Amino acid sequence: MKMKKLIIDKLPLRRKKSAQEAPSRITNETVAEHREQILAGGRKFKYPVQYVRHKLVINAILITIASLILMTAIGWWQLYPMQNTSTLMYRVTRVLPLPVGMVNGEPVLYSDYLVQYRLSEYYLSKYGEVKLDSQDGKRQLDYFKRQSMDKAIAVAYARQVARSHDITVTDEDVDSFIIKERNTASGTVSQETYDASIQMLYNQSPSDYRLTITNGILKNRVAFAIDDNAAAQAKQALTLSQQSAGDFAKVAIDMAKSKGGKLVAGQSGLVNNTSKFGGLRVSEISQLAVGAVSGVLKSETDDGYYVVKVTEKNETQTNFTYIHVPLTQMSNDIARFKKEAKINEYIKLTD
Repeated sequence: MKMKKLIIDKLPLRRKKSAQEAPSRITNETVAEHREQILAGGRKFKYPVQYVRHKLVINAILITIASLILMTAIGWWQLYPMQNTSTLMYRVTRVLPLPVGMVNGEPVLYSDYLVQYRLSEYYLSKYGEVKLDSQDGKRQLDYFKRQSMDKAIAVAYARQVARSHDITVTDEDVDSFIIKERNTASGTVSQETYDASIQMLYNQSPSDYRLTITNGILKNRVAFAIDDNAAAQAKQALTLSQQSAGDFAKVAIDMAKSKGGKLVAGQSGLVNNTSKFGGLRVSEISQLAVGAVSGVLKSETDDGYYVVKVTEKNETQTNFTYIHVPLTQMSNDIARFKKEAKINEYIKLTD
């Protein structure tokens, strides 16, 4: 009976407590208080979500930064200490203008180095008579690396000089060069066939090949633009050749004695009209009459100036004597930069 009384006695207390906790009536005076109570109840769900989202954003940023640092470190390791020349790393250097060295304050682009080296490496692996993993093969690859670096240095220096001399190479210049290259003894090949032959011979895509041509044209134009001495010698050689009725051997000897020039006189022998000789297109020389002396001719490479005299020709071949004035200013400049420690290379190569 006492227990029942205790329970009965407590019931009014619970009802009383519930009555006290019941929300009061909302009036104009209490609306702000009720609003705050409702908002306070929602904050316990809102703030944890905001905190988690904020933490996720920070973690994502940190992971991205760490990934970029790791990828950069791996890329640097592959390119510089390991000297990775794979297609992937080459494509990276085509997108990012990474330097492989410096010449006279001008960056030497890694892509210029790789586009030349990969061409030589592929040709040796496919058409060479030695295995690349042999001692002789490794020596030849070391030679190609050195040669490719020297060419990339020359292109970088040419790029620096070209800016001050307002020398440019346009897409039209490259197209014109390729059109001439497509002319063969059997006729003009299509662009598709020409691209396929470049891919087969050198494993170069049209874009890679155009880069090679662009660099070559730029270097050649700069080499001619800065070599005033060679231009003067070529002009004098033409005058003396005309006076001596094309006796180029005598002209070369006389100029060597008076000017100390490095002129070379020689004879081509019968060469195909669709071929090249010393950077000259024989098809243009073949248009001269037999016995005629040309004007000063510029090679399409940095080989220099020529004066030629046609001695014999037929429908497909031409024979001519020539006097050659080489370009020396660019090579002299690069040799001086090397002597003055103005050339830095960021990868280790065998000389």
